Amino acid sequence: MKLPRISVKPAVYRLLRHLPMPLIAILIGLVAGLAVWGVLDQVQSRAVEKIISKELTARLDLRSRESLLRFDQYMANYAATAQLLANHRRLAQYLEPLFWFPEDNVKPVVYQKFRPFWLPDFFGRNALLAPSHVLLMDTRGQVREIYQAGDAPLPDELLAESPGWIGDGDEVHTVFARVGDQPYLVVSDRVEDSGGYGMGHLVVVVPIDADFLAASEGSVSADNSAVALVDADEQRILASDKPAELIPGTQLDQWERRYVVTSSSLPEYEGSNWNMLFATFIPNSSVEKMADRVVGFERRQRLIAALVFILMFTLVIYLVSARLNRVLSRMTRFSQRALNIEEPNFKRGGNQLLLLEDWIQHFTNLVIKAREEMSRRHAHEMRETEALKAAIMEASLDAIVTLNGSGRIIDYNPTAEAMLGLVPQDAAGGDFARRFLDPEDHAAFVGMLARSRRQLDHHPHARGELRARRVDGRRFPVEMSIVPIDIDDERVYTLYIHDATQRKAAEREIKSLARFASESPNPILRVNAEGLIVYANPASRLLTGAWASGPGQFLPAAWIDEVQAALSEGQNHEREDDQGEQIYSLLFVPITDLAYVNIYARDITAVRRAEQESRQHQSELVHVCRLSTMGEVATGMAHELNQPLAAIVNYAKGASRRLQGGMLDTPPLVEAMRQISAQAQRAGEIIRRLRALVGKQAPIRSVVDLNYLVREVCGFLEFETSKLELRIELDLTEGEIPVNVDLVQIEQVLLNLVRNALDALEDCSAADRHLAIFTRVRAGEAIVGVADNGPGIPPERMAHLFNPFYTTKETGMGMGLAISQTIVDDHNGMIRADSEVGRGTVFHVHLPLAGAASFNGAELPEAIEPPLAAGAGR
Repeated sequence: MKLPRISVKPAVYRLLRHLPMPLIAILIGLVAGLAVWGVLDQVQSRAVEKIISKELTARLDLRSRESLLRFDQYMANYAATAQLLANHRRLAQYLEPLFWFPEDNVKPVVYQKFRPFWLPDFFGRNALLAPSHVLLMDTRGQVREIYQAGDAPLPDELLAESPGWIGDGDEVHTVFARVGDQPYLVVSDRVEDSGGYGMGHLVVVVPIDADFLAASEGSVSADNSAVALVDADEQRILASDKPAELIPGTQLDQWERRYVVTSSSLPEYEGSNWNMLFATFIPNSSVEKMADRVVGFERRQRLIAALVFILMFTLVIYLVSARLNRVLSRMTRFSQRALNIEEPNFKRGGNQLLLLEDWIQHFTNLVIKAREEMSRRHAHEMRETEALKAAIMEASLDAIVTLNGSGRIIDYNPTAEAMLGLVPQDAAGGDFARRFLDPEDHAAFVGMLARSRRQLDHHPHARGELRARRVDGRRFPVEMSIVPIDIDDERVYTLYIHDATQRKAAEREIKSLARFASESPNPILRVNAEGLIVYANPASRLLTGAWASGPGQFLPAAWIDEVQAALSEGQNHEREDDQGEQIYSLLFVPITDLAYVNIYARDITAVRRAEQESRQHQSELVHVCRLSTMGEVATGMAHELNQPLAAIVNYAKGASRRLQGGMLDTPPLVEAMRQISAQAQRAGEIIRRLRALVGKQAPIRSVVDLNYLVREVCGFLEFETSKLELRIELDLTEGEIPVNVDLVQIEQVLLNLVRNALDALEDCSAADRHLAIFTRVRAGEAIVGVADNGPGIPPERMAHLFNPFYTTKETGMGMGLAISQTIVDDHNGMIRADSEVGRGTVFHVHLPLAGAASFNGAELPEAIEPPLAAGAGR
């Protein structure tokens, strides 16, 4: 096997053979550098021109957007100023005495060239051009007053469209209007008088002309650019900030040779009757000059860099070739002595590379023989290595896949076959990334391959996490390591793939548990035994702020004691913390083995407020029930009140007749005065009872005698019981029965029960009517019962007895027993009913005894029988 010879002409070959290598290197370096520079100059010039073109395009777009933003902000300033005028004090004061009658045809008042009282000069203060017209319109869209800044009146076309300028809501309404080729900016806002009554709208009309566009841009651009408004449908210029250069009325395409034109759509304004574009014009000459300057500067810099590169390259080649020439000279002598080859006959100053070519072929033949021997040894070693690798791949718990340089599958182990669902006849030669990786991870896989190529000499393993895809479509996370291997002239890649499904699931579980406390909407704190807050989730900031504490700080002293008590007892403690505006329920959970306490807080402000509102609503309902009851007992109260009043009148008349007849006997007169006083006190007591029953007051609890409450209720119903020819039988326990109750509310409960009993006895004969009220004491509670021998309550109605709005009366509301149960429950008591059809009904009210009071009566057994006479219907 021989190396191919360089194909050159004999004369050139002889010349190169005798020239020194350094000189040849210098010539080759100069020629190659110039050639490379010539090619790169053309390529880079075009690349630079493209980059400059893109950069100029981007800058032009940015310039256009900036101009559009300034224009839009300028119009927004008009909207803000119009809103300020519409809400100004002057205008409200001016509108206060006005009243606009809704006539069909109204001739507006025109203020020409002088500013009315209601229009302050806010446009000049805000550096805005003064509007041409400012209008006041009533609520029906008719123009009432017009301020005209110049000689030109408001165009009739605009005046006809004025009702369309007004928005539906209270926000500032901005529209574009157009009369012929003249665009206008119209801003309207709602106006009110001093009393807040809506009078109509204030409308500001500003012509969009050269002055408006120039003012919106602020100053003359350094690149001589211009802006204009363009009719989007006709592609015609309507107004420009430089009308002498960009003539309004001309077509947009007429200026494309002289300018770079960038147009953008204006924001849509409700009510605008035409479509327009905002265009920016930049002269082509300035753009071309900028591009030429950049390209020329880049070319000069590139030429200087190329010259420096050629010189440095030539110098390096010269130094390397000189050094190489000396090394090759020593190699030839060493090779001749080592391989017993005759030393070539060449001059010392000749080209050592070309002179070595004559004898290096002998060296090559020897190398080939040695390589064949080494190949046989290597093949044997490879077979042994392959056997070891096969065993390792068979036993590996991770998937191992080998790819060629183009990413196609060469080989894989059984674990990979099971993990990815590989089918031998389909997998061989298949594209691994496309078939077995998630499409979103293809780029990441290519990047890992690239890293493994770059890091082959230092750190050949490229690692990463990807999502694999089975043949059946199921996706799962994997950890992948890529090891490049060079086999002869081909590079292959071995992929080590580990299924990370379980690890990812464990990580998600750990993260979710770690975020549990921080994600909680309720405050959660962890406090050590000394009361130091070691953790507080974000939801606890309000609570710790109220405590003037936080993570790394101590709790207030009272809560430190609570923490230590919970730790010492080893039991949960639940407390409430009322901070005024917020009320928290605190649960102290001790972790005794780790010596800390978790505090779980819950905002119960809404619950406590709801309870308070419920008590207020209950009080209101009780009052309404008392008013209803008052209507029912009013007749009896009036009859009862008439008796003492009639006695007072009779005694007064008798005393008057005695005095007129000269009968001055003192004892009869004194007795008459005493009777008048007694009857007056009796009438006052009746009125006091009525006021106590009807009067609306806040619930006030006090210790009262239950027997006294029973007697008071019986006094309320004296008229009704006498009308039914009935006497209430009282069986009251001796002594006082102290209960801590709201006097009026418990009287209301007893009154409801007694009135229900009276209603039940109406259909019974007078001789058979029996009604009894008894009081008892048992096991620390007071019991009052109301028993009647009426018809009784059927069992099917007993289940609904205390339901709201459930009644058997034709005129009843069904709220008496429901309200009574609510009142008794609020007093921590109980109300129940026992009834038997045909025998009667007994209602029992259980109330807790006042704890601090003593009781002189006797305890009674569990069974309580109502005090009705045997055979009286029960």
